[in-house]
Amino acid sequence: MSSPVVRNSQIHGLGVFAQRAYAAGDVVLWIEDSRTVDDEHPLLPGESEQHCDYLVAGTVVLMQDPERHINSSCDPNTYVQTIRGRRCVVARRAIQSGDEITYDYIIDCHGGRIWQCRCGSPRCRGTIVASFFDLPLEWQREYLPLLNPWFVKEHDARIQKLRRTLGA
Repeated sequence: MSSPVVRNSQIHGLGVFAQRAYAAGDVVLWIEDSRTVDDEHPLLPGESEQHCDYLVAGTVVLMQDPERHINSSCDPNTYVQTIRGRRCVVARRAIQSGDEITYDYIIDCHGGRIWQCRCGSPRCRGTIVASFFDLPLEWQREYLPLLNPWFVKEHDARIQKLRRTLGA
């Protein structure tokens, strides 16, 4: 099977592109989370905080190739899910060979930076907000089933309140 490849993106800099078709629910790629960033293992020269991902219990990992080049989109064709203790990128819908692989950076995120979004999607919000909980309610409803169990557990009270608000 052909793995996704990194090449120039119309969204931003480099992007990750499918070399084959994927059906909704297919694992597009497995994420390599072995490079932990902490006081004992700080970023090295040439490594960028921009490529860090913030996970369960404050764990920080440096994203590797190719996943570090997946761009954010307000109409993402993938999301990140943990399967058997390992994170992977899963297709939300059918992806054709040549399509750019995207996910919405705000899923499973709380307390990050606000970024300008350049995804170009008709659904573009214009910004990548700082937290999942900063999204409009209709977006929270859409993304609620995509949240990783660790995120739901860490934000249990807010998720329960959100479910009551949404009637979900």
